[in-house]
Amino acid sequence: MTADSTELAIAVPAAVLGAASFGLASAIQHRVTKQVPRVNALNPRLLWQLVRKPIWVLSIGTVVVGLSLQVIALAFGPLVLVQPLLVTSVLFGASFAAWMAHRKLDVVLLLGGLACIGGLSAFLVLARPSGEGTGFTGDPVAPLASVLALLVIAALLLGRFSAGEIGVVAWALATGVLYGITAGLIKVVAGEARAGGIAAPFQHWSLYLVCLIGPIGFLLSQQTFQRGLVISPALAVITTVDPLVSAAIGVSWLGERIETTPGVVLGEVLAAVVLVGGIVVLSRRSEQLRKAAERRDPPESSWG
Repeated sequence: MTADSTELAIAVPAAVLGAASFGLASAIQHRVTKQVPRVNALNPRLLWQLVRKPIWVLSIGTVVVGLSLQVIALAFGPLVLVQPLLVTSVLFGASFAAWMAHRKLDVVLLLGGLACIGGLSAFLVLARPSGEGTGFTGDPVAPLASVLALLVIAALLLGRFSAGEIGVVAWALATGVLYGITAGLIKVVAGEARAGGIAAPFQHWSLYLVCLIGPIGFLLSQQTFQRGLVISPALAVITTVDPLVSAAIGVSWLGERIETTPGVVLGEVLAAVVLVGGIVVLSRRSEQLRKAAERRDPPESSWG
């Protein structure tokens, strides 16, 4: 076995197992958040209620396992291979959620999840992000930061004043953006540590912003899971928006590069259309299931 094949033999199973860990954790959190009272948006009291549930605490350990496997996968495999494999957490999450509820996985939700995975995978393979991206290049930060901030605020407001799955998808979008920002800034923190030692990150504002935005994103994810009837739409939006935002940060702030030839850009646009289409399918199907449940006349096929 060659060196490359040996590395892939480690990277691929680690990425798949990491995705399964993330999916299991999300399914547990989706289920447990419905066992506690709802609170206002971004109210930390929700976490206090959840931490008293042992199974929810166990899910946090599952997330840690997933993150560790992700690090191993990225250490041995390229980003364009590992990231699409990690996005399969959407399917793992839906499958685990259906299994926990003793239901069959809804075929339409499955197809919507596959469209999200396929769209994001195609986009990353075509874009082929490259470059170290471990520190700010000196280019203006404000334009992208303003867009991301407005996107989060708009999504939070839309979720606050929208009922049903539209509100769930809106909050999932805000969560994905916050997660993507966190991931991008973690690259900076890691770069500071490698360049200046373990104490260097404490002298840079990025570490403190990560400590602020990361927990906010996690809290919002729990409230998003709590609102959604099914896990698939929220998990799909979070899982796909996160790497797209972090890629945008890498290119705009950290000097990373993506392919921009006309043919590649056209392919990226088509991949984005497939991704958005998958999210639309998930949202519409989950809204149908919600209405059916409210009428106490669920469809013959159960959901995931």
